[in-house]
Amino acid sequence: MSESSPKNAPSRRQFLTGAAAAGAGAVAAGAAGATGPDPLITEVQDWARATGDGVDATPYGLPIQYESDVVRRNVEWLTADTISSINFTPIHALDGTITPQGCAFERHHSGAIELRKQDYRLMINGLVDQPLIFTYEDLERFPRENRIYFCECAANTGMEWAGSQLNGAQFTHGMIHNMEYSGVPLRTLLEEAGVQAQGKWVYVEGADASSNGRSIPLEKAMDDVLVAFKANGEALRKEHGYPVRLVVPGWEGNMWVKWLRRVEVMEGPVESREETSKYTDTLADGTSRKWTWVMDAKSVVTSPSPQAPITHGPGPLVITGLAWSGRGAITGVDVSVDGGKNWMPARLAAPGTDKALTRFYLDYDWDGSEMLLQSRARDGSGYVQPSKAQLREVRGENSIYHNNCIQTWWVKANGEAENVEVS
Repeated sequence: MSESSPKNAPSRRQFLTGAAAAGAGAVAAGAAGATGPDPLITEVQDWARATGDGVDATPYGLPIQYESDVVRRNVEWLTADTISSINFTPIHALDGTITPQGCAFERHHSGAIELRKQDYRLMINGLVDQPLIFTYEDLERFPRENRIYFCECAANTGMEWAGSQLNGAQFTHGMIHNMEYSGVPLRTLLEEAGVQAQGKWVYVEGADASSNGRSIPLEKAMDDVLVAFKANGEALRKEHGYPVRLVVPGWEGNMWVKWLRRVEVMEGPVESREETSKYTDTLADGTSRKWTWVMDAKSVVTSPSPQAPITHGPGPLVITGLAWSGRGAITGVDVSVDGGKNWMPARLAAPGTDKALTRFYLDYDWDGSEMLLQSRARDGSGYVQPSKAQLREVRGENSIYHNNCIQTWWVKANGEAENVEVS
């Protein structure tokens, strides 16, 4: 494959000059093609004729009504009941990297529960010198940290293994969010209890009916795992585990146990349902890989995409998307408009950070022709996001989890986009 620079990279000066040339009060380039005075500029509008809402109109701020389409969505046929199901982050409609809590995807195994701070208890037991029970207020008294991490469901993009299925970045890649968590390192609490020499694993479970128990190697538990009680500066939402959840950076979201109630230090893993019959990778010969916790480097173009078509016609176009890696920081993203034949380096909005989402942009001059739009990410370990064919050579088509292949959008001449497979 060859590398190239953005074809006919748009000149912003030329674009702005063209807009100014339309004349004072006229519509800028690409806006409906009008040439006469624009009443939205030349006439006083209703919103400027009277005063607006006061500061107490919405004590907790909500999105304006014109953004009512930016919501989480589920796929009705995906599960038998929404109590044990998932919805998807509207990544096609967001920018930057921080996911608002109200848009961040949910995954429940027995529904989101209501648990008061006053009723919250966290037990540390097992192979420890002193079993301990913490209240919410106890946790607040420990030294805390603030860290930004992505949380991705292991099943994200899982329905795409056998071929293109769902038509939208939200539905193919939306089982992910990226938030700033505030909490206490799990290491601090384990040290408070005193881990005994034979302890090599921890088993964590939640307070909900499913408990969603998972085994985590002690090495990871003592590294960067957080016991979090805030996200994006405010209390966790109910659906995200209020009042306390586990944050396991870079590892599959199923291990980020919500409504965390117990951490037991053990000699070995429990081999629970969630780490045997589920969240393992079935290969072509029918055997399954387990302990595949880390989410490998991945990316997706969020716009243009099926839910975010091009509406302005040919000319300057901002191609944008997200990239992430559970093995560290994203170091680069390439974009292709011809199905991977040629690649152009995208611009990272900011240097990649450890186990967090990175936003990328490619400023491109679109001539109105069809595109097979792709992105591929690289991380600090040197890993390069694979094509689906490369992934299938190793994994076959029987897997559900950990699909990090390159995604293709077929962008048509009319600006609409469709999910297709170019592997």
